[in-house]
Amino acid sequence: MTETASGPGGPTLPQERRLVTEVPGPRSREKLERRARHVARGVGTTLPVFVEAAGGGVLVDADGNSLIDLASGIAVASVGNAAPHVVDRVVEQVQAFTHTCFMVTPYDVYVDVCELLAELTPGDHEKRSALLNSGAEAVENAVKIARAHTGRDAVAVVDHAYHGRTNLTMAMTSKSMPYKHGFGPFAGEVYRAPMSYPFREPVLADGPISGEAAADRAIDVLEKQVGATNLSCLVIEPILGEGGFVVPAPGFLPRLKAWTEAHGIVFVADEIQTGFCRTGDWFACEHEGVVPDLVTTAKGIAGGFPLAAVTGRAEIMDSVHVGGLGGTYGGNPVACAAALGSIQTMRELDLASRAREIGTLIHASLTAIADKHASVGDIRGRGAMMAVEIVGAGGKVPDAARAGAISAYCHSQGVVTLTCGTYGNVLRFLPPLVTSDALLTEAFGVVSAAFDATA
Repeated sequence: MTETASGPGGPTLPQERRLVTEVPGPRSREKLERRARHVARGVGTTLPVFVEAAGGGVLVDADGNSLIDLASGIAVASVGNAAPHVVDRVVEQVQAFTHTCFMVTPYDVYVDVCELLAELTPGDHEKRSALLNSGAEAVENAVKIARAHTGRDAVAVVDHAYHGRTNLTMAMTSKSMPYKHGFGPFAGEVYRAPMSYPFREPVLADGPISGEAAADRAIDVLEKQVGATNLSCLVIEPILGEGGFVVPAPGFLPRLKAWTEAHGIVFVADEIQTGFCRTGDWFACEHEGVVPDLVTTAKGIAGGFPLAAVTGRAEIMDSVHVGGLGGTYGGNPVACAAALGSIQTMRELDLASRAREIGTLIHASLTAIADKHASVGDIRGRGAMMAVEIVGAGGKVPDAARAGAISAYCHSQGVVTLTCGTYGNVLRFLPPLVTSDALLTEAFGVVSAAFDATA
């Protein structure tokens, strides 16, 4: 019997992969012609199908194809695309009011979200939050807050990092194409240190470089380039996102945190892609017990609505003068209501545990593929944030073309996949945390067939 998923007032969607046309089908192709006439060319599309319904672990396109979703809108739809608690709270809020601007007249749902963030983010210290619209906006505000608190200008980031598409966050992002190419000059006082990237670390006589040694290497670069006393903050993703789902070696993050603490540098954890149960903990920092000074969140926080936050130590957050933080739409009441429904869903369904189960299933599937294909250079990730790095000659040379071909095959067979990585050779998997084992098993059967077909 086919599983179904539904939201209040919405269609019941069979949880199945179903192809009734080629992908994209004729109706989607017609819509793409209209898109080309009206949407800027610079706005890219990974899979050119137009979605008309979504829920659980599937997307249904304009031609009636039901696609298995291994992307979650880039880690956004963690609770699904129409989670009942999200829908209910959004409808209730829309019927009350859609906007007043929190800086003009405040409202409870903004404060409710801040209260939950204080409870959920790592550490039991007193916290404050500011709500914003996007991940990049959260990162920019975290830097502003750190500069106000420390009186210092310089910002440290790491290789392979991604922090956004605004001018400052482009400067903080490593990868040029497509994020930075042609858009400079960028903001100054941004310094880059080497990341712990276990798959691409040199192997020493006594084995791979440790996390602590990799951290010391990064610290040495920063102390030489800028000096600890000039750094306002270190901004780092606990697991790199766009940079290739790179999981640093154990000890890397704790060593960096200890160094920042010793020198009065604000440690900012960019948990925009890793947060809200995605990695099997509420936040990826928790895996090694790292308590950041500031945490930036977005993506999975609000079930698909635009909401972001900076949450952190009260004395740091409150160092900014009144009126120095905010924005017209920041903490919009409808988006806040969605976040309350999303967090309620995560708690009731224990989606952190579910993410760990998903990670176990995906890892086993990818290991079986690796046993057949030497092109799998590395399997990595945590929870429902997993990836494979695709390589060619010698087992290390990045093979972006093969990664793209595998992803294209998956698309043609009704499975939504994404690529990423500095070299464009990483397949990443971010299914909704409400996806069933049956759907995941079928999806990774297609992924396996894609490796076979492109060998």
